[in-house]
Amino acid sequence: MTETRRDAQAQAQAQAQARAAATAPALEARGLTLAYDRSVVFEGLDLSIDAGRVTTLIGANGSGKSTLLKAFGRILQPSAGTVRLDGRPVREYATREVARRLAILPQKPLTPSATSVRDLVSRGRHPHQSMLKPRTPRDAAVVDAALAATGLAGLAGRDAGSLSGGQLQRAWIALVLAQEAPTILLDEPTTFLDLSHQLDVLELVRSINRERGATVVMVLHDLSLAGRYSDRLVVVGEGRVLADGAPWDVLTPDILRSAFDLEALVVPDPSSGSPLVVPALRPESTSGFRWPSA
Repeated sequence: MTETRRDAQAQAQAQAQARAAATAPALEARGLTLAYDRSVVFEGLDLSIDAGRVTTLIGANGSGKSTLLKAFGRILQPSAGTVRLDGRPVREYATREVARRLAILPQKPLTPSATSVRDLVSRGRHPHQSMLKPRTPRDAAVVDAALAATGLAGLAGRDAGSLSGGQLQRAWIALVLAQEAPTILLDEPTTFLDLSHQLDVLELVRSINRERGATVVMVLHDLSLAGRYSDRLVVVGEGRVLADGAPWDVLTPDILRSAFDLEALVVPDPSSGSPLVVPALRPESTSGFRWPSA
């Protein structure tokens, strides 16, 4: 085989791989089995995450939302099956390459000691740097933009360990933004945030999705916020997907009853038109507690 022919074949193969990546889901679980010790959370799960959309995983406590996100983020090794990122098994990627393609904010990230907020956020630039390509002016500009977007520019010099829970959560979100990965996984990104900052963060997530075309997969507990800021909701529980679709198709009284044991009305949000979940009052007899008589 001549060198010219080999080059032509290599170019054709590269073009075919590029076309496949363009049409493949951003993330895909195939026959996925996830377990802790001998406790199986999912078995034989198939789930595709569309590129360029905001998908939110919802479900009752202990339903496996965070477990699935960890598997997508290569934090948890499946017992069986595969996770594919951009059409390729995620385990085949080198660590730095995964970090350039995929950013993840876990539920309880560990904050390094004696680290300023700026230094913490700057860690998001590490996948783009190397010994031959050290920090550049653009890295500093991206970090500045991430700090500004999360309202932390004035706290950049503070020790990250001295921040409040809400401020620290925003610092971790800024790190994820600075990573500039096309696919972002967020496990309860609004934890510790008051309602105003919850809205700020979710508006920011939505703008990144719309302006950069980023694929976002989130875990949220607030069903109304999930309905407002998501293109797609996936309800998990009982080791499988219980419901999957647009917010109005998923947030229905029947699905809420079966997946969450929740009686609720679902009405249009007056502000956004998205589904607003209004829980019904529970009878006092269901509280399970009675004060002892005197």
